[in-house]
Amino acid sequence: MKHETLYEAGLSYAPCRYGTSRLFFRGPKKRLDGRHIAFVGGTETYGKYIDKPFATLIEESMVETCVNFGCVNAGIDAFAYDETVQAACRDARLTVVQVMGAQNMSNRFYSVHPRRNDRFLKPSTVLRAIYDDVDFADFSFTRHMLTALFQRSPERFAIMCAELRNAWVARMQNFLRIVGPDTILFWFADHQPYDGARPESLMPLKTNPVFVSREMIEALRPMVSDIVEVVPTVGAMESGTDGMVFPPQEAAAAKEMLGVRAHAEAAKALRGPITSALLRNMKRPA
Repeated sequence: MKHETLYEAGLSYAPCRYGTSRLFFRGPKKRLDGRHIAFVGGTETYGKYIDKPFATLIEESMVETCVNFGCVNAGIDAFAYDETVQAACRDARLTVVQVMGAQNMSNRFYSVHPRRNDRFLKPSTVLRAIYDDVDFADFSFTRHMLTALFQRSPERFAIMCAELRNAWVARMQNFLRIVGPDTILFWFADHQPYDGARPESLMPLKTNPVFVSREMIEALRPMVSDIVEVVPTVGAMESGTDGMVFPPQEAAAAKEMLGVRAHAEAAKALRGPITSALLRNMKRPA
């Protein structure tokens, strides 16, 4: 299903485009006049199946124009080369960047679709050499491919993980350098970032954001104004799909996502840091 036609059982995402970007974002479309707060991220920021994702809740409670640049299944690659998004973030009063997984971006082992980053395009000659016993024509999505490669050889898979982590940090650093320091890095997941080295066998590929550790996040701290971590409460997780809007055939997918109460907790956790960042910016010498 194309992102631009997403409409689920009465929930319209009012998809829109900005400037010359080829990406479709969640509407309604807002004015990019420099008085806005930009939200960049993946499925959680977009708020799939959620009537009012955390960016909308913040807009309503803080009376600030919040522009949702979230994209379903996006990795940092969706924004790393999008000049419209980058300009909108540079001009914004503040940018909130969700921590996205490291699997959905091009690297020296494989390439992904430039806009639909979960789509696997092709392996590099390096990856073909490492996994010379794998037919990559069998894969259309990054998660499917990575799961199969891990099952084939955890030892070889560890080589890929190291590359993906290094590439993610470099790509994020470049993006943050472009959009500027008035940025909050936002972790929004059902678990805290893991600390230190972790065996790949203990890292389920179903866990988002894939491969991202606390060490990787801390490497970005000098480039942002704040880092906010939100792990939904037990009550929020147990509420499941309550209040979410989705067609019956997508119930299983909806259960895998953070729900309405989780988004409310995210908005509540972000309001204080956003307010503080905006006040600091106002006091900054011209």
